This record gives sequence, C-alpha cells and structure tokens, in this order.
Amino acid sequence: MALTREQIAMRVAKEFKDGDYVNLGIGIPTLAANYVPDDIEVMLQSENGLLGMGPYPTEEQIDADMINAGKETVTAATGASIFNSAESFAMIRGGHVDFTVLGAFEVDVTGSIASWMIPGKLVKGMGGAMDLVAGAKNIIVTMTHADKYGNSKLLEACTLPLTGVNCITRIITDLAVLEVKDNAFHLKERAPDVTIDEIKQKTAGKLVVEGDIAEMQF
Repeated sequence: MALTREQIAMRVAKEFKDGDYVNLGIGIPTLAANYVPDDIEVMLQSENGLLGMGPYPTEEQIDADMINAGKETVTAATGASIFNSAESFAMIRGGHVDFTVLGAFEVDVTGSIASWMIPGKLVKGMGGAMDLVAGAKNIIVTMTHADKYGNSKLLEACTLPLTGVNCITRIITDLAVLEVKDNAFHLKERAPDVTIDEIKQKTAGKLVVEGDIAEMQF
C-alpha cells in the first residue's frame, strides 16, 4: 500500500542527523518537522527568515505572524532566531545548510530536478529551491512516485524546466526509497505491501534492483 503524506514525512525525518541545519520545502517536506526523532536535535531553517522552526502549532499556540516559507503557521523552538530573508538566503548560498528536503514534479536518472513550474500554468515565483539545490550539502526529494494520471515522475530525462542539474542524491516516494547514482535509480527500500514489480512499472527511468530490498521502517 502506498504511503500517506504523513508516513513519507516520518521516513524523511529518519534521514536527519544530530546537529544538522535543515531546510524543509513546501508540501510534504514541511510535515517532517513533526517527526524529528527525540534522541537528536536539528535546527530547521525557513527561507523567509527563521532558524529554529518547531512543529506545527496546536490551536492554542497559533500565532498568525509566525509562518514558514509556505505561509503556514509554525512554532519556534527554544533558541530560535528570526531575521530577514536576505540573511536567510545568504545562509543558504553560503553553504551553511547541511540538508534540504524538496518536493518535485520530476526527477531524472542524472539527479536533475524539475520543481518550480509547468509551462502554461500560473507561477507565483521560483521560490528558494534553485538556491537550495546549489547551496545545500545534501538534497533529498520527496514526492509521489507517479502523478494523478499514473505517469511516472522518475524519468530518464526531465521534460519540465529544471530547478537544478545533477544535484539529487536520494528520493523518498510513497512507494520506495531510491538512491540516484551512475545514471540510474537504485532501489533501497520499499513501502509495506508494495511489490518490486509495482515499483518497476511506475519508474520510467532506469531502475537498479540488487539483493533483498528491505521494507521501510518509520
């Protein structure tokens, strides 16, 4: 069975390491803030100017002025710092973000990502993804394995305008965890009750399956 958005976010949070400075993109990535393991401490950064973002607020905690880059209300962790977006992007462009998690429309076997626009559709702006793929040390994409029409989002070559080239190292979808290397997607984990054949059918780019594939743990 394909994972829910929350389950994908839980699996993403297992990638965090103690002491990481982490940026979470809009959509599924932001949900990972709710699932940071209790035995580690990470500093979550939002490109609109917050370092030390906490989980989503309860109804009693909501502060309409405390928002993330997706304009969702958030909380601030103990020791958080608030600053302007110019300083935030200086942090990103200067290579001070250890880890970023981004959503995507498409990823290809070279590790290129298309995430910011679909030609012919209204776009508010490219956001911070282009800076993040250039400045972050480790980049993971999280998305559904296929679009709502069943078309694979893991391709031999992206068809949409690119956000970044040769920059993605790992992908976590609702079906699988994959590493991107040697111009192929390497299957590392599968979602519970999801078969390797289903993953193969929904992966348009070259897929490498070697050895026993572990079931995802949360």
